[in-house]
Parts: sequence; structure tokens; C-alpha cells
Amino acid sequence: MEDNDSIEIFDRHRQRLFGLAYRMLGTRDDAEDIVQETYIRWHNADRDLIESAEAWLVTAATRLSIDRLRKASRDRQSYIGPWLPEPIMISPDPSPQENAELASDLSLAFMALLERLSPTERAVFLLHDIFDCDYTEIARILERSEPAVRQMNHRARERVRSDRVRHRANDAERVSLMRNFVAASAAGDARAVISLLAPNVALVSDGGGKVSAARKIVTGPDRVGRIFYMTGPMHPDRVREYFVDVNGEKGVLTLFDGDPAAITTFEINDGQITGIYRVMNPEKLKGFATINNSLGNLSQI
Repeated sequence: MEDNDSIEIFDRHRQRLFGLAYRMLGTRDDAEDIVQETYIRWHNADRDLIESAEAWLVTAATRLSIDRLRKASRDRQSYIGPWLPEPIMISPDPSPQENAELASDLSLAFMALLERLSPTERAVFLLHDIFDCDYTEIARILERSEPAVRQMNHRARERVRSDRVRHRANDAERVSLMRNFVAASAAGDARAVISLLAPNVALVSDGGGKVSAARKIVTGPDRVGRIFYMTGPMHPDRVREYFVDVNGEKGVLTLFDGDPAAITTFEINDGQITGIYRVMNPEKLKGFATINNSLGNLSQI
């Protein structure tokens, strides 16, 4: 097989491999490392012995991701405060391939739920429920029996699906509620902020010990609301906020003196906010460092 053909085949599956690796690992750098290592193995493989390029590539990327996640899981045990995935901006007009691989089941809320799973359970769940692989194929990839794979996915679904919002708000509802929440927070309007929060609301903030952020999950409308209506009115001339398409849904980008300070996404149910996921660790906001170049295309709140 000619090298150009090999590169073309790999490039056809690159976005799928990145989507899988990112959902497994939660950071862009790790996902890109997995894609690169998969390519090196593909380049060195005897491709005359490979029946399906896609199956071979998915198998390689999955096994590499499981190994990387096992190490990452140990490191995350010493992480300061809650750990959230690195947010990634999805283009407003994604290609069909990007939309298929990166805009489905990618929210920060969903990614946080995946942290409940072991590396192998996570792979099984993603391969079957997100990437539509059948159990026979997953068993081959993981070198497990098919009944064992089915049982792993059953357990994973119970841990993940049970806590997911059943009725997702549409974009118009999300934008309206987020706009009202940001405006009430900026005005320091305690009553308005609290009225938008569900009784079971939870705030997960990821500062990674690098910036000031709650080091435990904050629950309840009074406690969660206080964080926003107390800090919202501070530095009004230095803070700007914009709607962005992040991880397949609308979120809020906060700039402080023009630099990314936070990405915030919301879970919404029955017209109230049930979950707030706020990434403030500057290491996880590096992908937004050049955001000033495209502010003209974003909607300021």
C-alpha cells in the first residue's frame, strides 16, 4: 500500500479517533497524543494483514486510551478540588464529520459522569452507546467475553444514565435562562439569582489549585446563588461574558482583562438550573487563548 494511501485512510478516521480519545481522557493534549501514537502504530503495521482499517484504528486508540486513563486516574486522586474535563470549542458551523464525532454527548456534565466509571467500563460504554459498536466487536477490542462486556455496559449505564437530565432544554430556553442568570449575578440581585436555581442545584468548580475556586461541590440554591451574586458585581469594567458553543452546547465564556477566566455550562430542567459546571483552571483554558481574534463573531451577554 502506498504511503499516501495510508495517510488518506488514517485522515478519514482521525476525527473519530480524537472524539473517542477525548471522551476517554477529557483533555485535548491527551487525546491528540493518542491520535498521534495510533498513527505511528498504523504507519508501522503490516497493513496487508489488516481486514478493516477502521476496526484496527479504533482498537489501537481504545487500548492506548485505557492505558493512559489508568495512569491519569491515579494522578487525579491528588488533584486539588473537583476535576472537570478541558472544554473544547465547537465551531458554530461544524462539518458533518465534526458534528457526528464531537457534538453528541460531549457536555461537561456528561463527561463528569463518565468519571464514575473504570477505564474499561468507560471504553465499553462509549464504544457501544456513543460510537455504535456491537458487543461482539467490543469484546474483540478489549479481549473480553461478550457476556462480560454486556455486564460492564449494564453497570456503566446504571451509573451514568440514572443521573442524566431526561428533558434537555432547547437552545432558545438555555440562552434565555443563562442570559437572565448572568445579568442577575452581575447586578448582585440575590432574589433573582436564587429564583433561577432548582432546589437540588449543584455547582462544580475546577480551579485545579491554580485560581480561587470552591474545592468541594457546592449544593443548594442559597449556597450556590451566594457565590454568583456576591462575586458578579465585582470588577464590572474588567469582566466581559460571551455565549460560546462549547462541548456541543451553549456555554458562557468569561474574560477578565481580555483573558479567558472561566468556561461555564449549565444543566437545565423544567425551567430551572440544576447543575453548573465551571472550568477556571487556566491550564484547561489554553484552547481559548486566541479568543480575542473572534470576539466579533460571538454574542456578548
